[in-house]
Amino acid sequence: MKYSTSKRIFTLQDTVKNPLKFNPFVYNKNFLLWTMLGIIGGIIAGGYWIVLEHLTALLAIVQGIYIIPLMTIAGLIAGVVIHKLGDPGEIDLMVDNIHFKGGRLDPKNNPSMILSSLICISAGGSLGPEAPLVQVVGSTGTYIARKLGFKGEDIRSITIAGMASAFTALFGAPLGGSLFALEILDHRQVTKYYKAFMPALVASCASYLVFILITQLNLGPTWNFPAYKDPKVSDIFYAVGYSLAGAATGWIFISFVKNFKLIFKSIKLAVYYKLAIGGFFLGTIAYCIPLTRYFGHDQLSQILTGNFTIGFLIALLLLKLIAIAITVTSGWRGGFIIPLLFAGTVLGLIIYQIFPGQNLTLIAVCCMAALNACVTRTPVSIIILLATMTGFQNIAPIIFASLTGYFLAPKSPLISAQLGTEK
Repeated sequence: MKYSTSKRIFTLQDTVKNPLKFNPFVYNKNFLLWTMLGIIGGIIAGGYWIVLEHLTALLAIVQGIYIIPLMTIAGLIAGVVIHKLGDPGEIDLMVDNIHFKGGRLDPKNNPSMILSSLICISAGGSLGPEAPLVQVVGSTGTYIARKLGFKGEDIRSITIAGMASAFTALFGAPLGGSLFALEILDHRQVTKYYKAFMPALVASCASYLVFILITQLNLGPTWNFPAYKDPKVSDIFYAVGYSLAGAATGWIFISFVKNFKLIFKSIKLAVYYKLAIGGFFLGTIAYCIPLTRYFGHDQLSQILTGNFTIGFLIALLLLKLIAIAITVTSGWRGGFIIPLLFAGTVLGLIIYQIFPGQNLTLIAVCCMAALNACVTRTPVSIIILLATMTGFQNIAPIIFASLTGYFLAPKSPLISAQLGTEK
């Protein structure tokens, strides 16, 4: 009897100290960590977005020929920030760290990444905030995991969860953002880091909610495409046809990036001079066609509602691809997912003008899916992201378009670290 009483007292004390240990549900203490990481990610993403909007509005006052000196100076200042605070690296380095450094992202260069990317994006660079936020929130996950004593795959999973929460905040799609964070690491084996999926999904949901509360954005689609009505079986075949144009555009973009990378690598100057040179060319392109300025989030809505000639749209597409390539290779900071969605929409408008009897939304969404799947090697997640961001409810055509773009992509990926081989 005495033994039984002592056992009950010990059990009660252990329950108080570890309330989740005897929890009858699947819910466990790790859920709290993933949720907290998502909340932190949402706060970081929301704060970054608000600052970016204010800076963009301030610099948007500069128009006309003055865009050229503005973007040249912006590149110079961003380069000085990187030179003084350290090079935060690019997407290749981040993916490599996930593969070969135990999933750890170093937070020491976050100040450099935040400041330089805010300058580059707000001045009008053709890259978006997704890559900087993924680096910052992902490295925050690493920092928290190490401070709490996590090791091995647990650190990698929490880091990926941080990355996913950043993707989700900007894309507005918790499931798509979670899959994207996994798929962009290894497009050949989506389940390679399957252990990180549930942490990523939980963190993404928390991040999305916090981001929406901070920014006061709507829960609906990011862009208002015309309604896609009366789907037909023939739309599947059309989708494959449209995606051939998307894949071809992906090849053109990858070619631009590789050639501009060789050009800027041959310039033996300090990093701030390279960014200034890149800014000069970006400013010149933006002066010629203002819609090439910025990363395309707001500009996509403008081209959907505008009335443009096919000649203008072709020039816009080519110059936008060149602008994205220059932004990537000259050292300007940002991500190219949303800019490529903009380019895919422009391509869709071109095809629509050639074949005006077709459905514009079907054409545009298929081009967006194929172009991004070709470049980023993320055929699964891009389906969910586009369905959420465009409100396109029938995802069957997107699936066929995404897979077509993926399997017609160059064997050597743009993000070379996706190959998973040590350098």
